[in-house]
Amino acid sequence: MKKTVMKNIEPAYFFRHELDEVHKRNRRNFELKPRENETSVDESWSIVLPENADHLIEYAATDLQDYFRVSMNLNLPLSREEKERCIVLDICNCPTSPTGPTKNASKRAFRFEVTEKQIRITGSDPAGVAQGCYYLEDRMNLREAPYLERGSERCERMFSPRMVHSGWGLDQFPDSHLNAIAHAGFDSVLLFVKGPGQTTHGFMDFNDLIERCEKFGLGVYFYSYLPSFKHPDEPDAEAFFEKSYGEVFRQSPKAKGLILVGESCVFPSKDERTTGKPRPANIGDDTRKGAVSTDQDFSVTVDSRPNPGFFPCRDYPQWLNAVKKTVRKYAPEADIVFWTYNWGNVSANERLELIRNLPQDVTLLATFEMFDLIEKYPNHRMMQPDYSITSPGPGFYFRSEAEAAKERGLKLYSMTNTAGRTWDFGVVPYIPTPYQWFKRFRTMKKAQDDWGLSGIMDSHHYGWFPSEINECARWYFRSPETDPEEILRKIAIRDFGSEAASDALEGWRLWSEAIDSYTPGFDDQTGPLRVGPAYPLIFHPILYPYTTQKLVYPTTPQSAAGTRWIEAFYQPEQIPGMSNCGRRIAEDVKIMSHALETWERGTALMRKMLEKVPESKRANAEKMVGVGDFCGHAIRTMVHVKRWWMLNKRLEIEYDLVKANALLDEMLELIEAEERNVTETIPLTEADSRLGWEPSMDYVGGTWHLKWKLYQLDNLKTKIIPAYRTSI
Repeated sequence: MKKTVMKNIEPAYFFRHELDEVHKRNRRNFELKPRENETSVDESWSIVLPENADHLIEYAATDLQDYFRVSMNLNLPLSREEKERCIVLDICNCPTSPTGPTKNASKRAFRFEVTEKQIRITGSDPAGVAQGCYYLEDRMNLREAPYLERGSERCERMFSPRMVHSGWGLDQFPDSHLNAIAHAGFDSVLLFVKGPGQTTHGFMDFNDLIERCEKFGLGVYFYSYLPSFKHPDEPDAEAFFEKSYGEVFRQSPKAKGLILVGESCVFPSKDERTTGKPRPANIGDDTRKGAVSTDQDFSVTVDSRPNPGFFPCRDYPQWLNAVKKTVRKYAPEADIVFWTYNWGNVSANERLELIRNLPQDVTLLATFEMFDLIEKYPNHRMMQPDYSITSPGPGFYFRSEAEAAKERGLKLYSMTNTAGRTWDFGVVPYIPTPYQWFKRFRTMKKAQDDWGLSGIMDSHHYGWFPSEINECARWYFRSPETDPEEILRKIAIRDFGSEAASDALEGWRLWSEAIDSYTPGFDDQTGPLRVGPAYPLIFHPILYPYTTQKLVYPTTPQSAAGTRWIEAFYQPEQIPGMSNCGRRIAEDVKIMSHALETWERGTALMRKMLEKVPESKRANAEKMVGVGDFCGHAIRTMVHVKRWWMLNKRLEIEYDLVKANALLDEMLELIEAEERNVTETIPLTEADSRLGWEPSMDYVGGTWHLKWKLYQLDNLKTKIIPAYRTSI
């Protein structure tokens, strides 16, 4: 496939400049003229604030002023006096407001009115005013001009909260990024909390973050990594919870809520269906060192029960009540969110028993798509992994818990990843499969109608990046409902030009078709999909001194996760109910090879499309296409890894020496194919510093790691395989 030769190499973290640039320069197309039913804003207009405006309205006004200057090449003054041509910012309880949302309107709602000589944005609160300003920007950005169709509409958000982790850096929130988060339609940020003032990156002034978020109309949710291993029945339990959860909220009572997920809030449950221990009690557990062969209780050596963080324990409600009591002592309105992610694969009866006994005043959060058994093809049955857009959802696990939440009257949230990222491709800024995302948007809307889904977690720690995905989500997740396909068409015209737009839409459609055609395994998500083409091929036979089966994937000092989530030696996982590995991997290769063919048709079309893109839009268009191109190379690596696994398994048991040598020849051919794949990926990571990076892992799939992969492949080709041939 022909690759674009990039002249400039972006330094590490340069993508943050793009994140910081909320208002894109020179959006305006001066060739466009206003239509008959449109109002045109020029420099005779002003932006009018109410007297005694809230600080958030002050910010929204200056931000809007900056938008006109930077994106539309217009200088508009701020004023306190309404004139003939002006953009009026108001809230519904202002005495000067002639119209607007009702007194009991939902938060962040706004009325947007455009007449020939006035634009009026009336918010239900200051955050609503700010959202109305961002809506104006969205409409003008799609129009590529300071023209607005006349009319009046009332806009409300579909989901709240919309929580997101930082896309700038793990638990890092400069003001510029908070501004981008607010503009993107999110209303809350997520922060990993290990103790008072302690995050994954050390000390942080939580109250400073909360106050800065307020300036942008955002709330802060604490994602708990707090000490949790204490049963409420223990005599010192109250003091324990006070020291951990209580102290955090005593110091930061204005935090909006607390996220509690099983694996991060393990406690010594008395439920006999679990170990009651902080980690699986198995052969490697230090507590089992005293076991001897004469023990009659064989469970002393192997205990297959899950630890409490991975099971819906009967006494979780008791533990939750203890945490809730401590937190709300200091923050009475704190949203306590209980996430059932870690046991979605246990029986419905066991899960729903817990939900029926949860405290009434906590929020239930269930992941949207995971744990279904997927049978798209004969001889191939997969369990849907977490954080994937290969299935739009909702899965059975979510549906069953949503129904139970509705019966109980519990507030319901979901992890939906609708900021545009999943583990399907671990080191890209977003996954450019919009038509697949639209399926999820619509099923989320149905989940709201059917079960009352009200809040969403738009991303996990991999954060977010501005894209066509979250731009379409921003439009769809507010009323009046907007057709995301129509918004996508307008985005294609804006970002690629009218001549290239139809090709862009077809390219996106092919990428969406490809990702809908396969189901990755958990092993794929912790392997080739997590880091992309940098993922190594490791020789399976133990051949001294060339043993690399225990290879530790290289990470940077900046990586908070290290190698915890990267399994360098690919080994398929067996999960009850799935196809066995021998059948599954062979079928994976067929299915994913077809998906790759479809994906690369989309990439070829997108590359050809670039020839039609105007020069002024070319640089941005090349980056957008580069993201999809990188994903295609990651799929190819995934296929190669599976073929490599099968060749190794055959080689290890091959008795016939001629056939064994033939297998080695096949392996060499595969190595050379993967070398080409990696080499073709390097220009993409050189041109876009965001490719190969993820907030919690830092750079694990960028240019350095790709060159390391080439070294590793060369070692296989020139040293390991020749050495193995001497044995046959």
